[in-house]
Amino acid sequence: MTIVVLYLNRAYAHIYQVIGRVGLKPVEGQVTYIINNMATITLNYTALGDSLSAGAGTDNYQEILPYLLAEKMSGGNQKVILKNRSIPGLETGGLIADLLPEAMADNADIVTVMIGVNDIHNKVSATQFRRNYEKILSSLKQNSQTKIYVINIPFIGADSLLSPPYQALFDSRTRRFNEIIQDLSIKYDVKYIDLYTPTVELFKRSGNHYSSDLFHPSAAGYKLWADIIYDHINQ
Repeated sequence: MTIVVLYLNRAYAHIYQVIGRVGLKPVEGQVTYIINNMATITLNYTALGDSLSAGAGTDNYQEILPYLLAEKMSGGNQKVILKNRSIPGLETGGLIADLLPEAMADNADIVTVMIGVNDIHNKVSATQFRRNYEKILSSLKQNSQTKIYVINIPFIGADSLLSPPYQALFDSRTRRFNEIIQDLSIKYDVKYIDLYTPTVELFKRSGNHYSSDLFHPSAAGYKLWADIIYDHINQ
C-alpha cells in the first residue's frame, strides 16, 4: 500500500512539475482585437475562458483560439471586435467574480464560454461546478440579443504527461462535467458545442497538436479546435 501511495503522489506531482518547468505564458497583448477594421458591418464577440482561450502554448495573438474564431466570423466582409476575457488558471468561480460583470457589460452579439479544466484539476465538486456554471449562463441570458455558445471541456494531457491512473481519472471527470454543461445548455436554450468527442483520442497522445508542456495546445492544436468550433457556430 505504501508503494502505491508513493507512486500516486509522484505521478500526480510529475504533471505539475512538467507544466511548471516549461512555464508557458499567455500571449502578451490587449484585451480587445479588431479584425477587418475597414468593413462597415460590425459583429461584437466576447470570449470567456481560461488559459485555453488566453493562448498558453503559442506566442502569437493571431494563433489564439478566440482570434482564430473571430477571423472566421469576419469572413472577410465584416468587422469583428473581439474582447478576449480569459485568465490562465481560472475556475468557474473566478470567472463569475472577475470576468462576468465585464462580459455582461459588453452587450456582445456572440459570447463563447469555455471553462472547466481548472475546476477538474483543482477538485471542484460536480455540485459546485453546476452551481457556478448555471450562474454564468443565467447571467449571460439576461441580454436576449446575445447568442451564447458553450464549448464543452476538451480533454487535455498527453499519456507521456499523465501517468496511470490520472489520464483515466481526468477523462472521467471531464465527461461528468460535460454532462452538466450539456444539461444546462438545454435548460437555458443555448448552443452546446462538443469539442471533447472529436478530439479526445488525439489529445490523449503526444504530437504536434501539443505545445512543449504536453498539456496546452500548440498553434496547430488551437487551429484544429477553431475549425471544429466554427463548424458548429456556422450551422
